[in-house]
Amino acid sequence: MSPPCYDKLYHEATVRAPSKAHLGKIAKNLGLDLDDDELSAYQRSIKDACDAINEVEGLPEPLLPTKYPRVPGHRPTPEENPLNAWYWKTNITGAESGKLLGKTVAVKDNIAVAGVPMMVGCSALEGYVPEFDATVVTMLLDQGARVTGKSVCESLCGAGASYTCNKGPVKNFHNPNHNAGGSSGGSATLVASGEVDLALGSDQGGSVRIPSCWCGVVGLKPTFGLVPYTGAMAFEQSVDHLGPIARSVYDCALFLEVLAGYDNGLDPRQRSDMKVPQYTTEMIVESLEGFKIGVINEGFEWKTTDDEVERTVRGSVSKLQDAGAKVEQVSIPLHAKGHILWRMVFCEGFADTTFHSGGVGRGSCGFHATSMSSFVSKSFKTRINDVGPSPKLLYLLGQYFAESYPGVIYNKGQNLRRLLAKQYDDALNKFDVLALPTIPFTAPRLPDKNISTEDYLANLGNISVNTRPTNLTGHPAISLKAGFHHVNGLPIGTMLISKHFDEVTLFKVASHFERLNSSA
Repeated sequence: MSPPCYDKLYHEATVRAPSKAHLGKIAKNLGLDLDDDELSAYQRSIKDACDAINEVEGLPEPLLPTKYPRVPGHRPTPEENPLNAWYWKTNITGAESGKLLGKTVAVKDNIAVAGVPMMVGCSALEGYVPEFDATVVTMLLDQGARVTGKSVCESLCGAGASYTCNKGPVKNFHNPNHNAGGSSGGSATLVASGEVDLALGSDQGGSVRIPSCWCGVVGLKPTFGLVPYTGAMAFEQSVDHLGPIARSVYDCALFLEVLAGYDNGLDPRQRSDMKVPQYTTEMIVESLEGFKIGVINEGFEWKTTDDEVERTVRGSVSKLQDAGAKVEQVSIPLHAKGHILWRMVFCEGFADTTFHSGGVGRGSCGFHATSMSSFVSKSFKTRINDVGPSPKLLYLLGQYFAESYPGVIYNKGQNLRRLLAKQYDDALNKFDVLALPTIPFTAPRLPDKNISTEDYLANLGNISVNTRPTNLTGHPAISLKAGFHHVNGLPIGTMLISKHFDEVTLFKVASHFERLNSSA
């Protein structure tokens, strides 16, 4: 059966005018000095505005479609969920034909699936059940896929590690004592373990590529806007991405063929003139003769860089010469500061988008999930202390920036991102693809349950220094398994980057990389 409409549960239909006393409190909080007569005048005018809004109260909001019947599913038992990668188990069958017929898919739990609970890794949001399918969910069901559940994500997708979800840590498939990466750790783990064929992730600072790296699978952050974000919880509109996770480059390309495309103006991140190639056919080339690969120097120059990670990544890229490519070093100086520029943009944007506008965002046309925004906003007013330490830190930092340096840090970060993007573009005018480590070290052990808040937060640092820059620049970036660390046996990832909307070139190089490093 199709899910019912839940909007009456989440927001009041009638808008009531404030009392004069209530309006006086609002004015005082805003720093407005109003005498009694002025307050009465404003109160009467606001009542007129509320009465006018109530004239359209009966008009039904257009929602995203829910085309395929389903039952709500269930919270998995520990026996069904040994790696704690599932948040919710479902069995939603799509069309009887299509490119993904027979493929099982896990959907990250910040992406709406109608009638299925969605908590975004955060206890404060438990109880929300969306009444619509995100556009990407409809896309994959239209192509014959079967959605077998929602995958665990980190608390409000606010960490690159896999221990911040309120339902407990996601365990690494290769060693359950170690980190699986985040915030799409559940998705990458389910693909790595073979429980699903494909998984959806979101990526604001590396959240598809980080767990794909540490789990040894293929994860792509597509060009900004290529895959519609419609119906997923937003965190900062200028860096929000959705992307595919798979066990092979071919399956990743196939999944992107299904997910990419213009969403008829419902997602403000998108361009209307996008064209979606047949990635799976256009990616096939016999050799890389004439291709130039640039290895980014700054991608290795971190205090946390593991020597074996550096050797493995450099060695995995040098093998592309066996396919005819030319491999050279390249410098992108601002790459070393990209993670800082990202913080300038993301923290204040996260505070505003997630906490002040309920995970939907403002200032743009498109689909606005009223039920999501209403539920999230109310939950944060009553259960803010249920938010995990990582998103709490991002919120505090963003709010501090906004209040203490209004109009400065976010705007400066947005302006400086253009310089970073230009340096990437300049390099990509000389090279077809750029390469660097996805993460400069392998997955650390999961922390002890009694870890202090300071150590908890410190352990999250330095994970996403190489992944954050392309969230700012919008270039597509893919993480591929380069090999395994000979000491701890954990996967090492290489990241490849190409020009905007040139995923075809990325897949051409990635497919040869995969073949040449398959025995690593």
